[in-house]
Amino acid sequence: MKNKSYIGISFIILVFGILVIPKIIDRIKNDDIVKADRLNIEGTKTTNKSDLLTIGKAPKFSLTDQDNKNISNQTYAGKVYLVEFFFTTCPTICPIMNKNMKIIQEKFATNSNFGIASISINPENDTSEVLKKHAEDIGAKGINWHFLTGRETNIFEIANKGFNLYAGKNSKVAGGFEHSGLIALIDKNGNIRSRKDDFGNPIVYYDGLEQKGINQLKQDITKLLAE
Repeated sequence: MKNKSYIGISFIILVFGILVIPKIIDRIKNDDIVKADRLNIEGTKTTNKSDLLTIGKAPKFSLTDQDNKNISNQTYAGKVYLVEFFFTTCPTICPIMNKNMKIIQEKFATNSNFGIASISINPENDTSEVLKKHAEDIGAKGINWHFLTGRETNIFEIANKGFNLYAGKNSKVAGGFEHSGLIALIDKNGNIRSRKDDFGNPIVYYDGLEQKGINQLKQDITKLLAE
């Protein structure tokens, strides 16, 4: 009976080796050990230079700003920057988000390594000209604060698939569009960064509406600028 047990165990180990080990080796070769869908949320890690988590790479984008200039993720290379999704005719959360972005911009106004990307989810209305007037109306300043427009399908893809921050049309809500009030924090190397919540879980994105989220952003931007 013992011999049969040993044979059974040996057979299980052999099958495990044949089926599983090659897959593990392939994942190691492809640097795919901790990848999750969309963003690398399961593979979050703390960098050596700060206690902030690295969530994953920010998606690539190429859009047009309020001065009709092409702005891409490469424009922000070497900079710490924020990404928000909004639209100029939004009657609800966008004015609050823009106001809070202005507060943050003013804090880091003298630092050329800080920027903001405010991406409109209503590009049909929010042309470069409209965005320029909007920036002037809210008193947005800073050479690295770009209000961006482009093709609607591209923008929704950046929001929903790239950042995994919901944005879409909804005729039943005020303004005809709905979106998250969250803000992405990107470091100098193009990585999405975040802190942990009170339970030790990554928050991934920051609350762009509440003072707590804005205070956290100011603290964490300072950390990343020092890296």
